Amino acid sequence: MSAVRRKPINAPLPGVLVRSCKRRPNRVADEIRREVAALLLNKINDPRVVGVTVLNVSLSSDLSQARIYYSVLNQAAAADAAKGLTSAKGFIRSGLARGLALRVVPNLIFELDHSLAEQEKMERIFREIRAEAVHDDEINDRE
Repeated sequence: MSAVRRKPINAPLPGVLVRSCKRRPNRVADEIRREVAALLLNKINDPRVVGVTVLNVSLSSDLSQARIYYSVLNQAAAADAAKGLTSAKGFIRSGLARGLALRVVPNLIFELDHSLAEQEKMERIFREIRAEAVHDDEINDRE
């Protein structure tokens, strides 16, 4: 008599595991973003990180590294903010360990996000173009 191999009753349906694996890093990244932002706002008293905003978090596929993108209100204080975040990295990781249900807390890498500064620069250029267009229209109307 041959033994019939049966799947366990609680086995996932085909394809379900694949979809959940793709979404998990995104969910964990959102939780890390929220937790780091809360820690910066409520727990860290370093004046170098005042005005730091956590914009986005991207995780490696194995959840071992978290790249945290941040911006600062004052671009002149960006270097100080980077030093403050680097010195608070251990405290932030321990806060993540307490706040998140992860087996291993990812290594944190902080990167300054220049997209807001670039956006502001582009908006300033567009305002100048609009102002020049209005000025040119006024000159053409006089002629």
